[in-house]
Amino acid sequence: MLIGGWLLLFIVADAFAYGFGQAKGYPENRDGSIDFGPVVGVAQDLAYLAVAIPVVLLTVRWAGRRPAGTVSSVEGRLRKRWLALCVLVAVPVVALAMAGMLFLPGAGASGAGDDVWIGLHRYLPILGMLVVLVPLQAAAEEYVFRGWLLQVVGAFFRSPWIAVLPQAVLFAAAHGWGTTAGFIDLAVYGGVAGWLTVRTGGLEAAIALHALNNLTSFAVGAAVVGGLDSDETAADLPWQLAALDTTMTVVYAAAVLWLARRRRHNGAFSSPSTRPADKSPHPYEIACAPQTAEGQQHAGSAGEPAAPVVAEAHPQTAWSATKGTRP
Repeated sequence: MLIGGWLLLFIVADAFAYGFGQAKGYPENRDGSIDFGPVVGVAQDLAYLAVAIPVVLLTVRWAGRRPAGTVSSVEGRLRKRWLALCVLVAVPVVALAMAGMLFLPGAGASGAGDDVWIGLHRYLPILGMLVVLVPLQAAAEEYVFRGWLLQVVGAFFRSPWIAVLPQAVLFAAAHGWGTTAGFIDLAVYGGVAGWLTVRTGGLEAAIALHALNNLTSFAVGAAVVGGLDSDETAADLPWQLAALDTTMTVVYAAAVLWLARRRRHNGAFSSPSTRPADKSPHPYEIACAPQTAEGQQHAGSAGEPAAPVVAEAHPQTAWSATKGTRP
């Protein structure tokens, strides 16, 4: 459902763009697509990825038989305050990483002295487009890899690493093969982001770093003439930039985990095990309850619903119920 739904939306959107481009007389690329120019082309690419968010939410709701919000966090929603705090942590880390690029000779900045500023009147509309679409594109990738895929695989295993490591490799592979260092950097990011998702109980930490890092990269590239023409991705990073990017990821993760421990100590994070006792079992938990010989679920006395037995199968309690508390 996830793959088919995304492909359907992609085909519909691409067909609409092709028809519009043909009607307006835009030229075609060698592959038959419409050449709208680098700015609109980047907007298209970002939008095509962003539409994965509603597809993931609908898949979780219909096929997963649980509220769509459970893919966002253990609280069944995207925790905006925690997301904002993670963004505040990511800002200085990303800024230091971008500044560090200036001191890396031979890191792939050939012709940097020839860069020409495109002008404020052209840059502001492009920046506005990036501010809207880049966070959605980054969030979509997190919802697919660290949200849906991590939960689907992790529901069957006690150890989170069985789910964290494969999705990290798949995340790197989805960006294509450029350099070995670039692939390793993406895999490390995917693994760290997956572990942050498990430890903090949600996608906010991964979304914050991913969105801010991508937005900064796009914004810097869009500031110069021809900056958006390149089709290179993070997979094409040379080893110097890959090493810097990996360091940024590790430093950010350490800061977020420190902040998360402080907030948990102060009661800012709620645990799934502390849900109200009078709350009815989650539909996903009911589906995992043991069956009687007649194919019916066990029920408590006086017609009360049965307590879920396979607690680990629920994404809100995965990897924590076996130990009694969330790490």
